Amino acid sequence: MTVPRTASAPVGTASASSPSARPHRRRGPLPAGVYAALAALLTVALRLVEIGRAGDVFVDEPIYRRLGDSAAAGGFPRTGEGLFFLHPPGYFYVEAGWTKLVGGHADVIAGVHSSRVLNSLLAGVTAALLVLLVARVRSRGAGAAAGLLFALDQFCIRQNDRVLLETATMMWVLAGYLVLVGLARPDPPGRPRTRALLAGVFLGLAVLTKDHAALIAVLPLLAALLLGWGPPRRLVALTLSVTVLSYGVYVAFTVAFGHLAPFWEAKTVGVRRLLGLLQETGFNAAGTPSLASRLVDELPGYATTYLLLALTPVALVLLWRRKEPVYRLLTLLHASAILTLGYALAFGTLEEQALYLLFVPNLVALAVTVPAPSRRRRGLRVLVGGVLLAVLATSAGVYAQSRWTPDDGFVRLRAYLLTHVPAGSGIVTVDGQRTRGVTTWTLDDTYRLGRWATPGERAVADADYLIVPWRVVEQGYGHSSLTEVRRLTDGLRPLVAYHGHTYGTLALYRLPAPLPGPDLARLVVPGSAVTGPLLPAPGPVPAEVSDAPR
Repeated sequence: MTVPRTASAPVGTASASSPSARPHRRRGPLPAGVYAALAALLTVALRLVEIGRAGDVFVDEPIYRRLGDSAAAGGFPRTGEGLFFLHPPGYFYVEAGWTKLVGGHADVIAGVHSSRVLNSLLAGVTAALLVLLVARVRSRGAGAAAGLLFALDQFCIRQNDRVLLETATMMWVLAGYLVLVGLARPDPPGRPRTRALLAGVFLGLAVLTKDHAALIAVLPLLAALLLGWGPPRRLVALTLSVTVLSYGVYVAFTVAFGHLAPFWEAKTVGVRRLLGLLQETGFNAAGTPSLASRLVDELPGYATTYLLLALTPVALVLLWRRKEPVYRLLTLLHASAILTLGYALAFGTLEEQALYLLFVPNLVALAVTVPAPSRRRRGLRVLVGGVLLAVLATSAGVYAQSRWTPDDGFVRLRAYLLTHVPAGSGIVTVDGQRTRGVTTWTLDDTYRLGRWATPGERAVADADYLIVPWRVVEQGYGHSSLTEVRRLTDGLRPLVAYHGHTYGTLALYRLPAPLPGPDLARLVVPGSAVTGPLLPAPGPVPAEVSDAPR
């Protein structure tokens, strides 16, 4: 019997079953989810570095932190001044959940820093949503580029590092539009009604975080319903209904608990501020710095931001030229953001953080429309790549400088006060216009603060100290004028002074004892006898005092 011979491979040729003979498989591009996760990690990491030193306490931060603490205790958010209805409670309940998770803080500034960590995490989710949205509309590469620009942009970093409402608002808006663009594609996913409901929930959460979000959440949906752009009309109507219903539930609860009167009063003030009938804050308020001067001052740090915003008209035109439903939907979002900021610029209350609600939609518009250079045009590709690399390098350099330049005056001032000034001492404040300023919100949990301008008032209040954030006064945001504050501090050397980007020179002064006089008795109100020990004279000037020009 002959045993059959097997065919042997030619000499010098590997067997088909050997590893070297297997065809080499090229790895495909990374999934969009991987790019989104990387963008989220980078975004969070960049914002957490020196989060307590790189930006001083902004006036809204201790207010929002206290609202979150009150929400954690149950009921409607409130401060020591009463129930708070100027903004919806959405973010404050998110803060309440965060407090339950990581624990509370007795020190108000420590609480602010804790909420800053929360906002950094929300910014990470925003970056991931941004990548996924752009990848779903255009490509993973474009999504990765958009996520990288968002992570490194200095304006976005500053907004996300503060305890403000815009970060959470934009996160919910992007989540809603990520679902909607899927419904506007030629091959929509399954269960469209459920997805339309989910988009309405996300956009409803955006409006429940900040009423202003209706202009970039509800307004585009109304336009889409009227024009027939984007997803089918029945799905747009469903999303719009859920969004409006979400806010309606909040109003119903407010009325049911008997808070209609303060709610209506607060919302009336909010609408007047939005329309510009009441100019209390912002660049359009009387006596405050102009937007042009602020843009010039911030140009070295925000050149990349300004460059991207300068391309806003280009992005709108490119979106308008695309006829697909997905691009039509994004056109309505972008146009609504432009109209919102344009009205605020011309007539309304224009505050710096409002720019964030345009910057992110504009970044989406640029990422899905700006054409990439053809592979045949190698020189153009190299040029575009060089410009992008230069933009990112500039942002990285500005970031490094800002992170390691201390701007934490109130943190250090509070530490000094707790060490050298007894709790309950009276301190005169000069910041804050119609309402209380950052000094009061930051320190009133330990000290008595008030606007005691005259010697008689200071004597009655037993107020021996004065805190001046000089830049606030110089820019017209104080209840005392610059001339009045200079007169008050004339001849005084600060006990301690700190310098930072936010408040310039933040100084603590010991006021001279007022001379007694016959008018003093008439200032004393029956039943308001002054109590509390007299403070000892200050010791030697500490080493951290600098020779401020004030």
